Amino acid sequence: MKLSLYTSAAIIALSSSSAFADGHLAFGAEGGDFSWDSYNTFAESTDLSGQSLTITGAWTGNEKEKVEKVIAYFNAATGADVTYSGSDSFEQDIVVSARSGSAPNLAAFPQPGLAADMASQGLLTPLADGTADWVANNFAAGQSWVDLGTYADKDGADQMYGFFYRVDVKSLVWYSPEAFDEGGYDIPETMEELKVLTDQIVADGGTPWCIGLGSGAATGWPATDWVEDMMLRTNSPEDYDAWVANEMKFDDPKVIAAIEEFGAFARNDAYVDGGSQAVASTDFRDSPAGLFSIPPKCFMHRQASFIPAFFPEGTEMGEDVDFFYFPAYADKDLGKPVLGAGALFAITNPSDAANAFIEFMKLPIAHELWMTQGGFLTAHAGVNLATYADDSSRAQGEILQNATTFRFDASDLMPGEIGAGAFWTGMVDYVTGADAADVAKGIQDRWDAIQ
Repeated sequence: MKLSLYTSAAIIALSSSSAFADGHLAFGAEGGDFSWDSYNTFAESTDLSGQSLTITGAWTGNEKEKVEKVIAYFNAATGADVTYSGSDSFEQDIVVSARSGSAPNLAAFPQPGLAADMASQGLLTPLADGTADWVANNFAAGQSWVDLGTYADKDGADQMYGFFYRVDVKSLVWYSPEAFDEGGYDIPETMEELKVLTDQIVADGGTPWCIGLGSGAATGWPATDWVEDMMLRTNSPEDYDAWVANEMKFDDPKVIAAIEEFGAFARNDAYVDGGSQAVASTDFRDSPAGLFSIPPKCFMHRQASFIPAFFPEGTEMGEDVDFFYFPAYADKDLGKPVLGAGALFAITNPSDAANAFIEFMKLPIAHELWMTQGGFLTAHAGVNLATYADDSSRAQGEILQNATTFRFDASDLMPGEIGAGAFWTGMVDYVTGADAADVAKGIQDRWDAIQ
């Protein structure tokens, strides 16, 4: 990127940004592994000199600093004056400001549930025509992201409102490479192979899994992720969506079967460190500790991409611990589904600059600039994977790139009394001995009561 492409107004705008040091863009204006060509074209064709753009979201602290470094490149390309404000009470603040007519131009929603609610109230503006087609063609598992960003408007008509940006992956199994090497175990490529490996570890005298559901008042939530992953591996994406919307009832045989798929691992004393009765009482933050014991107390731990924050200090990724994709069944022909979460941009106060920012989000560099800072994954199929900050992030990015289906954490999309209530407690009841069908019926009864 050449500075000659910047207008003088853009340089002035840059001087007021906290996202770069000493008046310079954080990662320079050319070179490196970033995708400059499309950025240059965008800069040459987009002039927003004198226009302002306001953005809000839930990113604060270090994450705020990272996103501001990305925004600085939009400022530089367009001449716009962009202000980002992060809030720990984003969910409440954005609703109040939108209803009072004082909303910022764009909001970065940490999950789609609130965005869908606001769209139905007429508080969001649909994205430009053609955005859905672009996402379908340029994101891995693109139609999944279109579906996740499409909501009913106040008249009940579906429109695309959300452009997903930062993604988290939950379909991961963590393991000790050294323990696998010593046991002669290979990384399983299918669910069938994972189950064979589980039995082989038991036959060799080991314990395959560490599982913990404890989380204070939120105890039980890790089991919901297991069930969601199993729903995606035993049923179609359409079935999953119907379940989330309660069009497929929670006590449907397909859902009960997915719960029992989880139970096949969690309720087998030989499979779990401490036995099945320890699952509900073990804190999720402590549950991976068995991977690092000598000899190991367990060989595998299924958990999302955030779990390394709870590994022992000094743990070396790729050496002391690594991960593989939680595999799908070979015989069910459901591709490679990935469960996760993610943040999306939506327009809360339309303007030309807001539309231009969504166009900027289509550029690989808009993702690469955060990828290189760490703590960021994207489904954008056009990014240069070399810009990921480390091998672990790159490997997770590759899992996203290879996904045939992506679905959002179901419990986050369900009504709070279900997804953050009855589902959690029901899973605790299940792992401590309750029948899956009875648990599922209890959850459905609760859902019926709030409708």
